[in-house]
Amino acid sequence: MRESRPIVALDFPSLEEVKSFLALFPTEEKLYVKIGMELYYAAGPEVVRYAKSLGHSVFLDLKLHDIPNTVKSAMAVLANLGVDMTNVHAAGGVEMMAAAREGLGDGPKLIAVTQLTSTSEEQMQDFQNIQTSLSESVVHYARKTAQAGLDGVVCSAHEVALIKDVTSNDFVCLTPGIRPAGSALGDQKRVMTPAAARAIGSDYIVVGRPITRAEDPVAAYRVIKDEWNGTC
Repeated sequence: MRESRPIVALDFPSLEEVKSFLALFPTEEKLYVKIGMELYYAAGPEVVRYAKSLGHSVFLDLKLHDIPNTVKSAMAVLANLGVDMTNVHAAGGVEMMAAAREGLGDGPKLIAVTQLTSTSEEQMQDFQNIQTSLSESVVHYARKTAQAGLDGVVCSAHEVALIKDVTSNDFVCLTPGIRPAGSALGDQKRVMTPAAARAIGSDYIVVGRPITRAEDPVAAYRVIKDEWNGTC
């Protein structure tokens, strides 16, 4: 089921900056936020607890990748924080992903990273020594993720249709690298607009700087939300 709220990437270095940002929004407006490594390592579990205390949904984006038992134990800890969604690296393998699912339990969504949206095909082939196309690599990881019993994958919007074809329509495709038309690309190489991501079948989108660094973040959020839902 498609999430109507764009996920806002809270790419801030401190809990205080998160508090200042979230205070811009009316208390009745419940967001879906992404807490990534920089913020989590700086502020710890308290930042998750704070966002949840305000009624926001939380995608904890830590991209775990370790031996199965370690990932299983870590996921049990994250489950106790009340996260709504978290993730692992699909490159960790089916056994690791299945262990992550067991540790997290059946409540939160668990998805896997296929190829980062900052990775080009040339980089993948040169550094990872994966001698297929980028889309073939992503689809392969998606199949293995489904085999492991996870809910879906993080992927570029450009691969959504291919992934749905080899898994199912219920298999979650979360797409970062979303930029409104005319926005700077930053360090993302494979990007798409909210409207295009909706048209191609993405279930969740993640938007960071176009909202968090906007002159009016609330207005920017609402424009992107309207475009994502086709109401603008």
